[in-house]
Amino acid sequence: MTDKKQSLLRRCTDKLFGGIDMKWWKVIVLAVASAVITFIFLVVPIFEKTSFYNMGVTFEAWILLAVFIMANCKKPLESALKTFVFFLISQPLIYLFQVPFSNMGWGLFMYYRYWFYWTLLTFPMAFAGWYIRKKNWLSLLILSPALIFLTFTYVNSFMFTFKHFPYQLVTGLFCLGQVLLYLYVFTPKLWMRLTGFLVPLAAVLIIALVTPEVETNVTTFLPDDQVLTEAAVVTNEDADIAEISVHSTGENSTILIQAHKYGTTDFTVKDGAKEYKYTLEIYEDNDGHTQTKITRNN
Repeated sequence: MTDKKQSLLRRCTDKLFGGIDMKWWKVIVLAVASAVITFIFLVVPIFEKTSFYNMGVTFEAWILLAVFIMANCKKPLESALKTFVFFLISQPLIYLFQVPFSNMGWGLFMYYRYWFYWTLLTFPMAFAGWYIRKKNWLSLLILSPALIFLTFTYVNSFMFTFKHFPYQLVTGLFCLGQVLLYLYVFTPKLWMRLTGFLVPLAAVLIIALVTPEVETNVTTFLPDDQVLTEAAVVTNEDADIAEISVHSTGENSTILIQAHKYGTTDFTVKDGAKEYKYTLEIYEDNDGHTQTKITRNN
């Protein structure tokens, strides 16, 4: 029974990634359909702040579609052309569909420039990417950037889910599933699969351990809108959480917060004979963004 299940799985994956005649009309239909689905995820309120919304702003779903096209082309040049055209159609359509629903109107296309640069890069990447069809060590090498990106994404998504369940759970499972799928389809040997799974995972975990939990600079007003002079200085109880300094003085006095990790610290602003005490809280909101909150203590 196990052999039959494995055989069925192999037949399905071989059909999806190498057994489809990727004609031009299929590329165009796929591009338009992807744009429509992404537009729905971006505009319909129920999808806001969900993993589905990510399809319009991040790469994970588009990697799957690109691999699908590349694996079903017969030549490297065909792979490059069809992948390039797929993105050349789908990405601007996403913005075009949103124009009537956005306060920015046609100004929304200012954000397309980022995707246009990536669209240009799809041509050489898909040319080289076609060679994943060889299903050997070269396939693993070519897939490595995608595996690293997907691993980074699923690790961070699961960490976020742990703190804000169930947010980003679908993204984490989707990216992990892609890693396992590509290794199963395009690498024939166990050592290749283990290498493709464990090396990116180890790299991401090491980076997560050695990099600061938070690395954000924020310029903000004090909550009581104090007007500071050039003599103002800040003393902070816990510099490991954040470094705090006076950024500007006068009528629009501000402080600079260089956050390093989540937590709470007290700080004091001394301006000549005057002294102001505050508490700074650095936290992560439900959208995964770092936020700061300052409260006056006296």
